[in-house]
Amino acid sequence: MELNNIRPASGATHSTKRIGRGQGSGYGGTSTKGHKGQKSRAGYSQKIGFEGGQMPLQRRLPKFGFNNINRKEYRGINLDTIQTLADAKNLTEITKEVLVENGLAKRTEIVKIMGRGELKTGVSISADKFTKSAEEAIAKAGGKAITL
Repeated sequence: MELNNIRPASGATHSTKRIGRGQGSGYGGTSTKGHKGQKSRAGYSQKIGFEGGQMPLQRRLPKFGFNNINRKEYRGINLDTIQTLADAKNLTEITKEVLVENGLAKRTEIVKIMGRGELKTGVSISADKFTKSAEEAIAKAGGKAITL
């Protein structure tokens, strides 16, 4: 081994182009930016989606759909979930506050009771809305469906 063949360990150094340091460096003159034009200038940046003046894709495609500003978003809670809650907490009356305390709904949400599953115990449920099948199932089990 001699001084002329000592090299750094592989991965220890990065090869960096020192551009704009004269013609002798091989990266002088245009400094690897081609010739003239907007992209060779300092401070160049391009808008996302710019297609060189061609009408961009996001403007060529048609708008579609409709967002109803009066739409009401309901939080659906099924009867099987209510039965599980009633069994776990030994409840006979379930109000919106009980649902909020147990993390089934948020305070600001509109709660709708859905008909999936079945009730085994007569539970009095008060909520904002009920489906027909849910009301029938609650009545069949001997409970009450109270609309707020």
